Amino acid sequence: MTNSPAAIPRYAVYYAPPPAHALWHAGCDWLQRDPSSDEARRPSRAHVGEPWRYGFHATLKAPLRLAPGCSEAGLRDAVAQLAQRTPRFVMPALSVQWLAHFLALQPLVPLPATHPLHRLADACVTELDAWRAEPTADELQRRLATPLSEEQRALLQRHGYPHVLGHWRFHMTLTDGLPPDPTLRDELQQASQHHFAAALRQPLECDTLSVFVEPAAGQPFRLLHRYPLA
Repeated sequence: MTNSPAAIPRYAVYYAPPPAHALWHAGCDWLQRDPSSDEARRPSRAHVGEPWRYGFHATLKAPLRLAPGCSEAGLRDAVAQLAQRTPRFVMPALSVQWLAHFLALQPLVPLPATHPLHRLADACVTELDAWRAEPTADELQRRLATPLSEEQRALLQRHGYPHVLGHWRFHMTLTDGLPPDPTLRDELQQASQHHFAAALRQPLECDTLSVFVEPAAGQPFRLLHRYPLA
């Protein structure tokens, strides 16, 4: 058995819309994969390869390998306990927006740090950090190769990921990073706005925390379990 990091599963804690909600169906249809199913045929839609692999979600705790002495069961129990301490709440209104060079569903209005969704993301980062193995030197080098502020570099060292706490932004990724082609970008923006319009008009709650797993590096993430909020 190999101990290579590439062969070790990674786990993530995500927000995923309720399975009966129109937004979940719209997101899975857009990415052409339901991460709760074992079926994972490559998408025929162009420019969705990376979000297809991760599944329709918003990140609350970025993918991690388990720290020595930690188990999947222990992590899942910790997520369940965090969910039980967190009252469910109404999600902010979302819309299709640009985030850097890709399209994503994001709140219409930026979330303050006091919003229940922001507080939940912060709790996932800090309260579940004991289960996270330290990133490898290669992983740190890749992160540090991208432009980061001093505060983000400190967050990377402390939590293994720079886009957390004050630098976290809720988003549900819809496309790969896109080239600077105005025609392509406009077509994808209009198509995604049309695709999600009806689902985004329906009231939406945050009622669960979802644990996803990447069985080995590069494989599609699967939804392991949804843990209900209080």
